[in-house]
Amino acid sequence: MDKVKAAKELVQEALAQSQNPCFTCSFQAEDVVVLHLLLEAKPEIPVLFLDTGYHFPEVYAYRDEMQKKLGFRLINLTPALSREEQERLYGKLYETDPSRCCGLRKVEPLFAALEAYDTWFTGLRREQSPTRANLKPLEEAILPSGHCLKKVSPLWDWTLKEVFAYLAVQDLPYLPLYDQGYLSIGCAPCTAKPLDPSDPRSGRWAGKGKLECGIHLHGKEG
Repeated sequence: MDKVKAAKELVQEALAQSQNPCFTCSFQAEDVVVLHLLLEAKPEIPVLFLDTGYHFPEVYAYRDEMQKKLGFRLINLTPALSREEQERLYGKLYETDPSRCCGLRKVEPLFAALEAYDTWFTGLRREQSPTRANLKPLEEAILPSGHCLKKVSPLWDWTLKEVFAYLAVQDLPYLPLYDQGYLSIGCAPCTAKPLDPSDPRSGRWAGKGKLECGIHLHGKEG
């Protein structure tokens, strides 16, 4: 089956079974594809952006550009502590303890927000990282509170080439950082160009033995 058709069908089926869906969006290329598919089916879906305070300026500019272009319902999730408050209390955690930094600035705000939803759409793909090699299109996410959500990844089997082909066909701009050689884009202090061209996430948390921020390390496959 054509992958675009399959992704659209998965989106439609999941939405039909959901009362309160949401989509987490980092505005990387695959997320913009999923965003476009979701807006075709459910224009009012909440789009959750983890505003860690450490993103590249290009990411904030692109987020705002895409919100203006597509008119989606953007919800910026922020940590309990501002960037300045966190650094005053703990120093630069992204250097000394990146897992704790991700926990405070990504995991905790997202998991708190997800309590209100029953279906969670993502832009995850198997090709993104060895840690995602067994990704399923439908999984169950279990939050620390015990709250369960259906987790839907419509692009689970897409390649990056297919992602960019979709953007081109739909005349959707992509984040300019890709043109600088970045393939996986997170917070600026913890994002570099890939160390291993075959592993797009090898530039994340470089040298710290870390490939995931923690928001997708939970639950069980469905």
